[in-house]
Amino acid sequence: MRLLLVEDDPRTADYVVRGLSEAGHICDLLRDGRDGLFAATRDAYDVIVADRMLPGLDGLSMIKAVRAAGVRTPAIFLTSVGGVDDRVEGLEAGGDDYLVKPFAFSELLARINALGRRPAAQEQKTTLRIGDLEMDLILRRVTRQGQAIDLQPREFSLLEVLMRGEGRVITRTMLLERVWDFHFDPKTSVVETHISRLRAKIDRPFETALIHTVRNTGYSLHASS
Repeated sequence: MRLLLVEDDPRTADYVVRGLSEAGHICDLLRDGRDGLFAATRDAYDVIVADRMLPGLDGLSMIKAVRAAGVRTPAIFLTSVGGVDDRVEGLEAGGDDYLVKPFAFSELLARINALGRRPAAQEQKTTLRIGDLEMDLILRRVTRQGQAIDLQPREFSLLEVLMRGEGRVITRTMLLERVWDFHFDPKTSVVETHISRLRAKIDRPFETALIHTVRNTGYSLHASS
């Protein structure tokens, strides 16, 4: 495998590079977080190994930026910061594993090999399409038959939930939870009001309705067969 090691401690870096090379891997060594970020987003690696405490840019921020750039290369933190909260923070930042110094090289190698065997993560959809309706999740833009449709943020979220559940019945309770983060019934017509507004923009100007009411249950978005 081709590996990226971002480690500023000379002894640790030399020890890891030598061991990985002996195990048959190609290892690029960088000692600065900014350089690591540039390399990780420019070149293709099988696994990234990064210290948390780095000059230029700390390892946590580096991996966050790598993930924000859309790079899904598996990453393992190799660090002396080993509290439970620190490990959780590292994993939530986008790390896939966390190994605390001092460590046995055999364990590091086993963890790297395990990460390298993982199937590549499927790329997340950035565009949803149903019939002639299209939603760009990056630009947060909706069009139908090529015509731009102006949606308020809540309307966009509501439509996204319906489109992701294409053809399935999405209940009122599910919409309250996913769009409004309500885990109780607010006893209002907020869902019905927003569905009506969404229909006025998505359906009424066009010949074919996409949003369908399922009586006493919820709603379903699908193109006519």
